[in-house]
Amino acid sequence: MEMLLGDAEVVAAARRLRPDEDVTDALARVAWSVVAEPGDAVAGTLIGELGAADALGIAFGGSRQGTFALLDAAGSGSRALSEARKRWRPRADPRAVRDALRSAHDVGAALLIPGDACWPHSLDDLGANAPTVLWVRGRAELLVAEPRASLVGARASSGYGEHVAAELAGDLAATGTVIVSGGAYGIDGAAHRAALGVSGATVAFLAGGVDRAYPAGHQSLIRQISAEGAVVSEPPCGAAPTKWRFLARNRLIAALGHATVVIEAGWRSGSLNTAGHAAALGRPLGAVPGPVTSAASAGCHRLLREYDAQCVTSAQEVRELWGMGAGSSSSARPVDPDRIRLLDAMSTRARTSVDELARRSGLGPDRVRALLGLLELEGEVQRDDGGWRRIPAARGA
Repeated sequence: MEMLLGDAEVVAAARRLRPDEDVTDALARVAWSVVAEPGDAVAGTLIGELGAADALGIAFGGSRQGTFALLDAAGSGSRALSEARKRWRPRADPRAVRDALRSAHDVGAALLIPGDACWPHSLDDLGANAPTVLWVRGRAELLVAEPRASLVGARASSGYGEHVAAELAGDLAATGTVIVSGGAYGIDGAAHRAALGVSGATVAFLAGGVDRAYPAGHQSLIRQISAEGAVVSEPPCGAAPTKWRFLARNRLIAALGHATVVIEAGWRSGSLNTAGHAAALGRPLGAVPGPVTSAASAGCHRLLREYDAQCVTSAQEVRELWGMGAGSSSSARPVDPDRIRLLDAMSTRARTSVDELARRSGLGPDRVRALLGLLELEGEVQRDDGGWRRIPAARGA
């Protein structure tokens, strides 16, 4: 932390975003957003108990009585901090913090931290997995406006799904509901466009930095959302959208909404991940039924059967979810997030060293080696003298 506060360029960049405040806590939180992947529970536990600045000191070599006991009590285990330091150390660079702050200033993004007037307290329900900062382009006040509905669904949507998404989002937005989604192709895009079409409010959570519109085909849409609504991300400016960050982003969509509705989803759609987060948080969950012969709606039917989601066919039925507690739910099928992060960091062409994979993925080198061994046995990756690479999907199958 002393290194950050002693860097005049870093401090100046922070003060441009927060001119009237002590930047110590904000700088520490930005540093955490650079070194730790979204949802890092060890980082969240340290920050929650020690504060962002003191936690940063502990993370990079400091010590404090009771730290390991604290992590043990949180269920992280006595080795948690040691392993986490291995993940964080390759990314510890004040220049990365400075660049994130400069890029945010260049695109007009605001930096939100807990305690700010527009900080959405509903995200605090995520506990140790809550975000340390949020980067926002547009109307940050929409994050605390009420009510908010999270509408999600398949990227490869059908005409039926997009029609229903537009009907629900347009009706809800026209009557004051903030539409929350992920800015993706398909259902997300249809929901955002419908909200904008009735001059309503909408919030798009991105998996990468707010300075990187993704997908590329939605650059115009995301630009419009940032002008009339709000575009939000947890990773700092410059961060690339990866598969792991998409999954981590889903927990924020679920936590921000007063209810989550899945409009169209296949059996293994990523939207079911969002639904799982909503159910785990106790948020009301709805699903729109489709034709029983449609594979595009199989995931919605699965939610109705296995998660006790409420059947939703109109905007009024979405509104009825506000006063409804979540019923019993099934957990989403477990997926090893470290595996996803490591595979995201690998190329099918270029060979990469273990140390470089650790830096890219945010995992410790020992964890990377262990996963590589398993992936090699499963035929997912290949090693030679030049390093490691992914095996293309067809060959791996």
